[in-house]
Parts: sequence; structure tokens; C-alpha cells
Amino acid sequence: MTATVDPALKDLADYLGGALVADLVATDTRLGELTLTVRRDAIAKILRFLRDDPYCQFQELMDVCGVDYPERRERFEVVYNLLSLANNFRVRIKITTDETTPVPSVAAVFSAANWWEREAWDLFGIYFSDHPDLRRIMTDYGFDGHPLRKDFPLTGFVEVRYDDEQKRVVYEPVKLTQEFRTFDFLSPWEGMTRVLPGDEKATTAAAADKPAVTGKP
Repeated sequence: MTATVDPALKDLADYLGGALVADLVATDTRLGELTLTVRRDAIAKILRFLRDDPYCQFQELMDVCGVDYPERRERFEVVYNLLSLANNFRVRIKITTDETTPVPSVAAVFSAANWWEREAWDLFGIYFSDHPDLRRIMTDYGFDGHPLRKDFPLTGFVEVRYDDEQKRVVYEPVKLTQEFRTFDFLSPWEGMTRVLPGDEKATTAAAADKPAVTGKP
């Protein structure tokens, strides 16, 4: 069964397909959301157009994030999620890059991109050219590697913390709470034995709703 596309969303997709045709790589409408894949070098120009065009008015940059596909030639996707409060629309913009090719920073277009680009650099190693202050933001100062890459090793690294007893910063081997993060995904509550506050009401209500059995058939 073919999903019904919101006519307003289709009109927006058609409009952007015509306005951005020179820089557009692909368009996809899925689950009520519009995604545009565009040329990497044009990202700042496209975000500025989406922000300033009176028909679009995507003036809120909700986040910037990275995705790692190690099997691809350009293994990284950089994803920009935009919101238009005026038109009640969301649009997702994607570009691709590899480990060495820089992505133009959009901090001059949306100031909110500053820290999100720093996070993508820190955790994925995606380099943003012309960024005003591209430093690590999640890991410590001397950290080696980018921990959200799929090929990042789970052992052999150290973590940093402040030791209140020694009154100094100490480095310790990373300790995984679950060995090699092997989850069975059978139950998100596995291992929970105590009853959480309020859960006893559900048990009581279920018992009260159960019909009483009397007599014999």
C-alpha cells in the first residue's frame, strides 16, 4: 500500500526541487518527513536560502549530527534538521564526506551550529572548515581518536576524572559497564527486580478487573 503524502509537503518538495536543482543530489519523502541530499560544497548556501526564502522560513536549526557508514567510499553523513515555525514544516538536509575532506562550517548562517559541529568533529572526526573554534567538546583535552566511529576500539583507552581525595585530575582505564556492549535486546528492563513507585497500582487494578470464577460448568 502506497503511503499518502501530505499535499503541502509535496508542494514544498517540488518548490525546493526547482529552487535548488543545481545543488540537489536526491529528494526523499518518508514517514511524513522531507529529506534533501545536497552537494557538500553548497551546504552553507542552501541553509541560507532555506532560512531567508519567504516561502520556506526555516529559521530554526534544531541540530547537526553525524552518521558513520564505514563500508561507503564517503563514510560520513552530516545531517541538518531544520524547523519552520511560520509554516509548521521540518526538513532534513544531508551531505556526505570522508575522513579527510572538510565540510564547510555553517556557524555563520546558524550560530547554533557552532557546538554541534564541534561535537561532530570530536566524536566522528568530521572536519569543518572555517569554523571559528573547532575544538573537542565532549572528550578530554588529550583524547586520541573519535569514539562514535564504528571502528573505534572498545578497550585500550583511558578516561579522565577529577579525584577529590587526591585533589587532581587522574587518568584511568576505561571500564565498560557491560563487556563489549553485547546486549540481547530482549527486555529494556532486564535485571530490574524492585517494584517502581506506582507499579503496584497496575497489579492491583488488573486483579480487580479479573472476573471471579464460581461454580462448575
